[in-house]
Amino acid sequence: MARYTGPKTKISRIFGEPILGNGKWLGKNSNPPGQHGAARKRKSLGEYALQLREKQKAKYTYGVLERQFRKTFEEASRIKGVTGENLIKLLEARLDNTVFRMGLTASRPEARQLVNHKHITVNGEVMNVPSYSCKPGDIIAYKPKSADNSSIVSKTRGKNPKFSWLDWNEAEKKGTFITYPERENVPENIKEQLIVELYSK
Repeated sequence: MARYTGPKTKISRIFGEPILGNGKWLGKNSNPPGQHGAARKRKSLGEYALQLREKQKAKYTYGVLERQFRKTFEEASRIKGVTGENLIKLLEARLDNTVFRMGLTASRPEARQLVNHKHITVNGEVMNVPSYSCKPGDIIAYKPKSADNSSIVSKTRGKNPKFSWLDWNEAEKKGTFITYPERENVPENIKEQLIVELYSK
């Protein structure tokens, strides 16, 4: 399966929440997608369907495909602590997500593109792997040439102060991945325990 590049609103309507960015259209049309979406009532889902739905929501949110998502889950299960919380921590530590959280782009797909096009460095080295897992102390910055490109830096919107596990210095155009975030500090509405139950079957 290729990475999803279709309408973001369609995915948001499936889950009933703006998981892929701006949710302004949900106020106008929150029905499920499709020709008969308005006539269909949302069914009460069974246990397996709820678990699968939560996994799909996490995959769409972080832009991760199945093989990579399962690999991340397996890594989370090997780390000491609560597996579900470890999974969220590892997803948050992805380089594309970190670039997004630092406020360098308005969305994760934009952050992925920024990384793919070699505009980002990690500890002084150009890194074009969006799935790179940041470690505490990693320095994330624009490549010097990219830092002088107004079309790139103009997209910077500033780091949300709520994301205390990250630091961004606007003057120097670089930031630090300070530590892995605590689950309660991550705003995503994902019930990670359902994902753990799904993979435990």
